[in-house]
Amino acid sequence: MEPLLVSTGVVALAEIGDKTQLLAFILAARFKKPLPIILGILLATIVNHGLAGALGAWITSTISPGVLRWVLGLLFIGMAIWTMIPDKIEEEETQIANRFGVFGATLVTFFLAEMGDKTQIATVAMAAHYTAPILVVLGTTLGMLIADVPAVFAGDKLASKIPMKLVHSIAAAVFAGLGIATLLGAGAKLGL
Repeated sequence: MEPLLVSTGVVALAEIGDKTQLLAFILAARFKKPLPIILGILLATIVNHGLAGALGAWITSTISPGVLRWVLGLLFIGMAIWTMIPDKIEEEETQIANRFGVFGATLVTFFLAEMGDKTQIATVAMAAHYTAPILVVLGTTLGMLIADVPAVFAGDKLASKIPMKLVHSIAAAVFAGLGIATLLGAGAKLGL
């Protein structure tokens, strides 16, 4: 249950102010059709984070536990630093909507926006750390929805009221805590 809860919380926090949440704001403001946007976010996240979870599981099976512990620990600390850097949305990511309709645009833009994004990399790292990729993917998908569904419904009104610096600081602290705990041997009972 811990992999599900931690991955949900970490991604929900890390997603606030992330470019995919900004993309949700933009798509909601432009199309005013929440259901296809939410379904596009859900499917894109399941596919993207499913691939990330599978990569995390593969990494666990191929890298020695001692090396993996250091890689994951440093990766989590790197994620903490990256979380403190504000995201911006690229205009071309939103222009796809004109070609594929609301659902298709959301699916394509969210999938592409998540490629190499901090929540995708966090999914890889947590899947490797917990050796429970399905629970991690369920958690990261739920975390993504917790952060992005309100963005779809509330749009820019909600964004201006969220203390982004505080949220990013909390997410960074969680990533840093995971990194330090991993470097100090947390997960050793799992063979990491």
